[in-house]
Amino acid sequence: MSFKSPIYNVKAIPLEKIRANSYNPNRVAPPEMKLLEKSIWEDGYTQPIVCYYIEEKDIYEIVDGFHRYTVMKTSKRIREREKGLLPVVVIDKDESNRMASTIRHNRARGTHDIDLMVNIIQDLVESGMSDQWIMKNLGMDADELLRLKQISGIAALFANEEFSKGWEKIDG
Repeated sequence: MSFKSPIYNVKAIPLEKIRANSYNPNRVAPPEMKLLEKSIWEDGYTQPIVCYYIEEKDIYEIVDGFHRYTVMKTSKRIREREKGLLPVVVIDKDESNRMASTIRHNRARGTHDIDLMVNIIQDLVESGMSDQWIMKNLGMDADELLRLKQISGIAALFANEEFSKGWEKIDG
């Protein structure tokens, strides 16, 4: 028997037939949840929710994708556009192995490399994107953007910044 990855069998499942598991330790801060909602609004669902099907209850329990599911539950505009359906792939594992899958999915996402983020910010600034555009589209606040610009050490990134006059010499 040959193995076939679940991704080759994505199903559109009604939101009300999906539930969270009780063991996911992953948490997402409100700013990142807003960014996830924006990402799903702008790009659509680009990754399915990973679930285990509980046949006797006709319910899909989430293994990975809880926050994408939460966006569907909390964003009326996305729920309406998607007609209340979530893309789901199903894995068939016992609960211990589902827990392990959840942790692997969470931990495999990684983190952003600061040097690469600095390069991205530099490229966006040099291509004419405003600070407001960068903050809105990358989900950053002004302090985070400023820190990334400072790390670069490139004065050109501050060309359009207004600075306080607090350091001017006062004659008197």
